[in-house]
Amino acid sequence: MKMDVINLDSSAAGSIELDEAVFGLEPRADVLHRVVRWQLARRQQGTHSTLGRSEVSYSTKKIYRQKGTGGARHGSRRAPIFRKGGTYKGPTPRSHAHDLTKKFRALGLRHALSAKATAGELVVIESAELAEAKTKALAKSFKDLGWKKALVIDGAEVNANFARAAGNIDGIDVLPSTGANVYDILRRDKLVLTRAAVEALEARLK
Repeated sequence: MKMDVINLDSSAAGSIELDEAVFGLEPRADVLHRVVRWQLARRQQGTHSTLGRSEVSYSTKKIYRQKGTGGARHGSRRAPIFRKGGTYKGPTPRSHAHDLTKKFRALGLRHALSAKATAGELVVIESAELAEAKTKALAKSFKDLGWKKALVIDGAEVNANFARAAGNIDGIDVLPSTGANVYDILRRDKLVLTRAAVEALEARLK
């Protein structure tokens, strides 16, 4: 798959050959769904908690005698049926993460890249480098290119000036190639890859 390469000033910078095995697959929603669920489950904190019957602060004394009251038998004010009693089977801190094989995660990333290429939302630029960390100039370049919500993926390392300037622009994310993931790719309208990113991703996913 051949694709044009541009510079940040919209000028042409030649072309690049994209690997069909990485960018030319037929996107599958079920694969993308499973990988996104896996990512979000790992990110979930799982710190929700309530106090059980044995944890609430109250006296352990039997509240009234067993017989002769005409009421139901009760032994503790900590019971869930009483006000300020413990919660029955309430949430406890736990991990929401579940397993997903490395091969399937790699497959999901290939399908995410292919989905962007198929939808015409993939752009390849020569490089993502700036001489100065000037947000105004970078924001103008993005506006001229029509990028409102975009994910920019660079090679092994992101240019410090570019990352600093882009960090102040709403809707723009910047990641190194090692941080490329399905969720961030799908949540932005445009996927912008540098030449170095294309080479790194192809080497990683072949």
